[in-house]
Amino acid sequence: MVSVSEVVGCCPLDCQDTCSWVARVEDGHVTSVTGRRDHPFTRGVLCAKVNDFQTRTYANDRLLHPLRRTGPKGSGEFERIDWNEALDLIADRFLGVIKSDGPEALMPLYYLGTMGTMQRHSLRRIFTGLGASNIHGEVCGASMASLSQEGHPIGFDPEETADSRLIILWGVNMLATCHHHWQFVKQARQKHGARVIAIDPRRTQTARQCDQHIAIRPGTDAIFATSMAHVMLAEGIADLDYIKRTASDFEEYCEQAKAWPPERAAEVCGVEPETIINLAREFASADPAVIRTGVGPQQNIQGESYIRSLSALACLGGHWAKRGGGLIAETNPDYDDAAAAALHLAPANTRSIDLSSLGVSLSDRSLLPAIKGLMIWGMNPAVTIVDTNRVRQGLVREDLFTVAVEHFMTDTARFADVVLPSTTQLEHFDIVHPWGHHYISANNPAVDPVGEAKSHGEIMRLLAPRFGLTDPLFTETDEQIAAHALPAYVDIGELKDIGFVKASPPRPSPVDSEMKLKFTSDILEPPRTAGLRLLSPKAHYFLNSTFANMPRQRQSEGNPVVQMNSRDAAESGLSDGQVVRVHNERGEFVSTLSVTDDIVAGAISVGGKWWSVPVETNVVANMLSPSLWSPGGQPAYNDTFVTVEAVAASAVA
Repeated sequence: MVSVSEVVGCCPLDCQDTCSWVARVEDGHVTSVTGRRDHPFTRGVLCAKVNDFQTRTYANDRLLHPLRRTGPKGSGEFERIDWNEALDLIADRFLGVIKSDGPEALMPLYYLGTMGTMQRHSLRRIFTGLGASNIHGEVCGASMASLSQEGHPIGFDPEETADSRLIILWGVNMLATCHHHWQFVKQARQKHGARVIAIDPRRTQTARQCDQHIAIRPGTDAIFATSMAHVMLAEGIADLDYIKRTASDFEEYCEQAKAWPPERAAEVCGVEPETIINLAREFASADPAVIRTGVGPQQNIQGESYIRSLSALACLGGHWAKRGGGLIAETNPDYDDAAAAALHLAPANTRSIDLSSLGVSLSDRSLLPAIKGLMIWGMNPAVTIVDTNRVRQGLVREDLFTVAVEHFMTDTARFADVVLPSTTQLEHFDIVHPWGHHYISANNPAVDPVGEAKSHGEIMRLLAPRFGLTDPLFTETDEQIAAHALPAYVDIGELKDIGFVKASPPRPSPVDSEMKLKFTSDILEPPRTAGLRLLSPKAHYFLNSTFANMPRQRQSEGNPVVQMNSRDAAESGLSDGQVVRVHNERGEFVSTLSVTDDIVAGAISVGGKWWSVPVETNVVANMLSPSLWSPGGQPAYNDTFVTVEAVAASAVA
């Protein structure tokens, strides 16, 4: 007789939705993962990326044993070793680095490959305990984080969107990246007849479902928003009382807006002046309106100016005063995620390195001490970090000892000296918080770890004594590690049993805040650079570089293509279906051209974060991206300019 059970868990990925799921287990094997029907956000539906998550756990190419490099770095040549041998080697090499160069020559590197609190932060404890370099920064949300630290409210409970009368989806492809939020857009339409407007350089599947699509030139978003403010101020339709009570620089902001009348802004943004005027009037009269922004428009040197301009608009319209009004860039439950990392263990004045500048840090000869020991988990920087060529040049250094904790042999893992097999979400306990709603979720393990895979908490517990780390924090269970992040009023036992709990922070009210806000932007105009602007939006079936190796997701996504506007194609003498070379001074890749008016002229788009292997889909767009950041630390992925040329038939053959 088959033993069958159902285990409640949740998706671990870097996503706003953090879906609650139910794993069906038959005789100790997960046979399916389905959305939990009674979860207020998931409502029984998982996305196209994870609706067969069990195939990741049981994939043929999954890493199930510790590995030691035998070939050149980057070759992917390894041999199997046992856990004790691997851990002893790591401890020996890291202690050697400490002895020769000091503890700050060690560096942890992790991001949001998993948003599980235990899996993200437990290994960080080893490095804080050793006095290693700290890390800071963001790969994709630095601008909104920077503005949030200034006091700008950047989110509220998205369920309130159902009470909005105007919804502006600014640079967010909701149906591909956070489709559960669309249910509240539909409710707003049904309840209030809300208008939905997409502002995006691409005509995405989301834009097609909106009432209006404004195809703006990428990099000009802050100018468009500032020109909307110009109209509202000039026509006397702004809520002056509200913005005066929130702004620290009202007069300066008015002067900046005055400099961008619709006629001037329209020429820069690639739209008609009437488009700006009409949207400004509609935004001012909506009661209320919400601006729902994505991460993409932030990914240039004007990133903070973009978010600042949206924050100003939300206050200029007085929309924060009503339910369903304001700005949503990111919103989180009441949850202290970093508490699990035990950062208080770090010595005072330990240096901190921006994780998004890895390529620079690994090649900077003036950095003392140089980074000699690196452990990477929850991240694939050889694909996802700007100026990937420089990242790889750093990872190939023979004097750099690198450990990768992974599920698969990613581009990054191929550069490691030791690879440790990590558990998937179906094999460990964790607690996950989203960045797009207010439900904290528990992930209960559905099955025992496959092969010799271990949770990151277990790896921490095995490594700590090898380094002489004796604080009780290094012996905590996975459950205890994750529980540090919970608010005091949430009982972990109840959370495990129920599976989720809503923990909403207070709704922002900028008009009542003692902290006044700066609305004047420092950088508005995009850089003037020759070439086409390269965009690399998220793929529908991948989550950044996660799933780029999974057969079903790869088949569904198809091969990577370069989207180009028909006008640009005609000017370049290119045609649909041609094989083209996309290149600049940093690198190149070859792909197939798709000529379409779904993208504005002056830009091209390559969706997804593809791996270098297999070679037929070797389109790593970040090989071409610059080492360039906004003042707040946002990597300027979208300030990548390229030339596109046809590849000769003989070269293709």
